[in-house]
Amino acid sequence: MRTAAMMVALAGATAPAFMPVDAQAQNYPTIQQIRVEGNNRIETGTVDAYLKVRAGDSYDPQKINDSLKALFATDLFADVSISYDDGTMVVKVVENPIINRIAFEGNNHLKDDALTTEVQLKPRVVYTRTKVQADVQRILDLYRRSGRFAATVNPKVIQRDQNRVDLVFEIKEGEATGVRRINFVGNKAFDDGELQGVIRTTTSAWWKILTSDDNYDPDRVTFDRELLRRFYLAAGYADFQVLSSVAELTPDRSDFFITYTVNEGERYKFGDIKINSEIEKLDVSELTPLIKVENGDWYNSEVVDDMIKSLTDYVGDRGYAFVDIKPEIKRDRENNTINVTFNITKGPKVYVERIDIVGNVRTLDEVIRREFRFVEGDAFSSSKLNRSRQRIENLNFFKNVDVKTLPGSEPDKSVVEVDVDEKSTGEFSIGAGYGTDQGPFGQAGIRERNLLGRGQDLRLGFTVGGRSRQVDLSFTEPYFMGRDVSAGFDIFRREDDNQDESSYDEEQTGFGLRAGYNFTEHLSQQVRYGFELDKYSDVDSDASRLLREEDPEFSESTIGQTLTYDQRDSSVSPKEGYFAQVSNDLAGLGGSERYLKSRVSAGYYFPLDRQKEWVLSTKGSSGYIFGIGKDTRISQRFLLGGSSLRGFAAGGVGPRDIASGDAVGGKFYYAGTVQMDFPLGLPSEFALKGRIFSDFGSASGVDGDQPGEMFDTGSLRGSVGIGVGWESPFGPIGVDLSQAVLKEDYDKEEVFRLNFGTRF
Repeated sequence: MRTAAMMVALAGATAPAFMPVDAQAQNYPTIQQIRVEGNNRIETGTVDAYLKVRAGDSYDPQKINDSLKALFATDLFADVSISYDDGTMVVKVVENPIINRIAFEGNNHLKDDALTTEVQLKPRVVYTRTKVQADVQRILDLYRRSGRFAATVNPKVIQRDQNRVDLVFEIKEGEATGVRRINFVGNKAFDDGELQGVIRTTTSAWWKILTSDDNYDPDRVTFDRELLRRFYLAAGYADFQVLSSVAELTPDRSDFFITYTVNEGERYKFGDIKINSEIEKLDVSELTPLIKVENGDWYNSEVVDDMIKSLTDYVGDRGYAFVDIKPEIKRDRENNTINVTFNITKGPKVYVERIDIVGNVRTLDEVIRREFRFVEGDAFSSSKLNRSRQRIENLNFFKNVDVKTLPGSEPDKSVVEVDVDEKSTGEFSIGAGYGTDQGPFGQAGIRERNLLGRGQDLRLGFTVGGRSRQVDLSFTEPYFMGRDVSAGFDIFRREDDNQDESSYDEEQTGFGLRAGYNFTEHLSQQVRYGFELDKYSDVDSDASRLLREEDPEFSESTIGQTLTYDQRDSSVSPKEGYFAQVSNDLAGLGGSERYLKSRVSAGYYFPLDRQKEWVLSTKGSSGYIFGIGKDTRISQRFLLGGSSLRGFAAGGVGPRDIASGDAVGGKFYYAGTVQMDFPLGLPSEFALKGRIFSDFGSASGVDGDQPGEMFDTGSLRGSVGIGVGWESPFGPIGVDLSQAVLKEDYDKEEVFRLNFGTRF
């Protein structure tokens, strides 16, 4: 046995030459115990766990150094030291403080919530200088993304008791860093002005208060590179490259100079265009009409994308989901042509296994599900899927609608997933405006477009104006009794001042019932019934004889229908497509009035450029009314002018009493418009568009008139004019200047029209 004395002697002896050089060979002392000092919040065992030595080990400098690194890496300590004293290793630590509170001072452009989300440090987290500096950089990056490169951030630490600190980021935001000039180098086919119209970034100007595009944003510059690439590819420059985009900050750090260096390359034309299909039952000849370009046309990448979409929709309509259509592009650099081959990859015929709806909290599943153009078990159709998405978006219940197709339980099945993000559908609105026809007016209303999440629409509205007053209540059930039939009712009370046109006032009180249904996706019909009580008042003593001889109180009971075929891209602001409409109203099933009133209208919209900024439209309408066993009334006949025939006042065209000058309305009318809408060359943030137009039409025919009593030639009237429309932050504003060029002496003209309205 070795005695203790022998062991000590051995420990101090020199190691033989053949033994490895270990701790004992270096005469490192032995650690008999480990003592941790300075820790208050952190357990001693936690410190021990990070040490690379234990009691009984040698005091090896390398392991001591590793222990120091391990302890510092925890971010728990501001300082750590290790010493050895007579068999005891002493570990002295200074704990990092705990963050008690984080605050931001001086931030106005970015709110606290945005900054809190960006920083990594949080209350009750260990404070370290490294993390603070990282958060300072994150805040600076956030300000730079918002266009403020002059921003500075100074972290301030306030000591609290119990080793806690408050961390305050003192921020000087500075002014937004603008763009003083944008340069392009290497462009020959398009000048700088044309290319500046392509990109999002714009030069700074005082009037660009409604946009941030004139502030420098590196992410936007990256997006601008992609916009330039798309623009050149659409123009046939298939080899186009953006070689660099350099942003230089001015010495005063207030603005940037941005320079895009481009290589346009050669311009190409389409060469041979082919279609190859791996789907055996798909006849390629059926797809040929979908190819909208010919050999020799300038190459356009957007046209290629459109053809891929058309081919995908066509094949998808035949039940082939997940079909992959890849264009094979081959350049012929000698002839500057591009040959395109559309390769259609074979895929199985797929059926809809399931439709999943997620994200709807308030809206019932059935409200969304009934908008689908197919049901579970049907063959998959990409065009029907797109139409379904459009119908769901048209509900206007959701901020976003994301429709995806996912693989089903078997290769020939797919799952359609609809992810929606709901938005508020309740509205309380008040409004004010001015119209040439009705003068100043005010509005107030309350509406819920998705009542109880069932998609029902309930509205109560009030209008008070210089020439009209109205209160109305309406309700619509879009799927009455679970069928694809909309049904609703309207209750109203109206008071109209018609003194300027026909020397009388009119009061109307009534209700209506209506129902609508679709024959096809684009063909729909509405049927309706209405009953109202009417009363004339304040009839001038010198008003038209026809008006004075009419019974001032009467009632109307009408049934009617409207048949509509609509292929427009939008029913609110159409830019492409056409529509046609036929409407009939029959009065006589009750009430005192008997007549049949019919109208037809149609319109066509044709964009002249791919951006659909230049739009040519033509619209026309015509109507006829005849009494059944009695004469028609002035209020039932057609008044033409105002918005229906610019250049003439409301009721300014048509039969007119010679003695009183009152408009008495025509039994027959026709009207048409040819209009061109175009951009004014101003920045898009102005939301201004110009228009030139020509209106034409006429009205004629009166019941009960006597020879020489009426002006009623029925001649063609026409006008030409220009106008400006502004989608202002306060609502739409329209101004038209028009001149009547075909007219009669007794017509009432109107050169200037203004319409302004807003809701807030």
